[in-house]
Amino acid sequence: MTTDSDGSYKSAGVDIDAGEALVERIKPLAKATARAGAGAALGGFGGLFDLKAAGFTDPVLVAGNDGVGTKLKIAIETGIHDTVGIDLVAMCVNDVIVQGAEPLFFLDYFASGRLDVDTATAIVAGIAEGCKRAGAALIGGETAEMPGMYADGDYDLAGFAVGAAERGTLLPRNDVAAGDVVIGLASSGVHSNGFSLVRKIIRDHGLSFADAAPFDPARPLGRALLDPTRIYVKPALAAHRTGCVKAFAHITGGGLPGNVNRVLPPALAARIDLNAAPYLPVFRWLSAAGGVAQSEMLRTFNCGVGFVAVAAREDAGAVIDTFTAAGETAFLLGEIEAREHLIRNEGAEGSSLSPQVLFSGSLGGR
Repeated sequence: MTTDSDGSYKSAGVDIDAGEALVERIKPLAKATARAGAGAALGGFGGLFDLKAAGFTDPVLVAGNDGVGTKLKIAIETGIHDTVGIDLVAMCVNDVIVQGAEPLFFLDYFASGRLDVDTATAIVAGIAEGCKRAGAALIGGETAEMPGMYADGDYDLAGFAVGAAERGTLLPRNDVAAGDVVIGLASSGVHSNGFSLVRKIIRDHGLSFADAAPFDPARPLGRALLDPTRIYVKPALAAHRTGCVKAFAHITGGGLPGNVNRVLPPALAARIDLNAAPYLPVFRWLSAAGGVAQSEMLRTFNCGVGFVAVAAREDAGAVIDTFTAAGETAFLLGEIEAREHLIRNEGAEGSSLSPQVLFSGSLGGR
């Protein structure tokens, strides 16, 4: 029996030839991410990794997965697809290093209604670049062409990172204590959280992504907003290896108040000095243009702080020096203190603990 074009898979919107062409184009991109433990060859049913070849003796595996969110809409509308792959890797590997683990390998999932090989290649090139920055091998992935599931030109991304740490070196440590300090690392911009609000502010002001960015007039707005999420893996690994770091936090959705608390014991709180944070022009503009209150800025955006470390006060200088030597902008951001007990209601019995992340100063204040 012969199958005419009306009965082919392609006539239903799935182009197998395009998928195979994509695999051939991205094979060298993946191969360029090879590292000890993985050759990063594509085409098998599963990706392989040799922990012993990577130098581990008694490892604990740490896994993370994430996406890029509605930042993808800006990439789609501008036709700029070469940075969101970096974002995808960053969102996953930065979470893995928070646990004290070295990211080892990465897999991606790319879904669209119609596969555009050029677009997909640009995205995977960004993923490969992110993997190189993180020292992780791109060992596999999935490309799903699903007509009817996505509007023409739309796509979605998901990433999966796996790392390892020698048993006994995982973070956070159990000795975080009052008097320890909080060290901040500067972000590169909005990173990959809060873009639904960013896009609303842009719509409300009638701006186009082709317009000059109000916070960076030398660049188009779309390009400026697509600056990729900073990958903190190698600087964080270097700091961890000093033995001085007690905890890390990746500042993503929920901002400082929703992420620093995740690595603190229940009896402790972090007091953050907002005057110390490098309040980037993009955040000044978003706050002013959108009428966004400071409290809402703090729980929606990173507000200039993309990553946090906790260390004993006497070790702060060594940790900051290590980050600085690795090319990061590091600064004292606050300190750890005991949480206070607050009365729930006047006349009511019992008490509740105060918030775990407290703020002094103001964003952009000096």
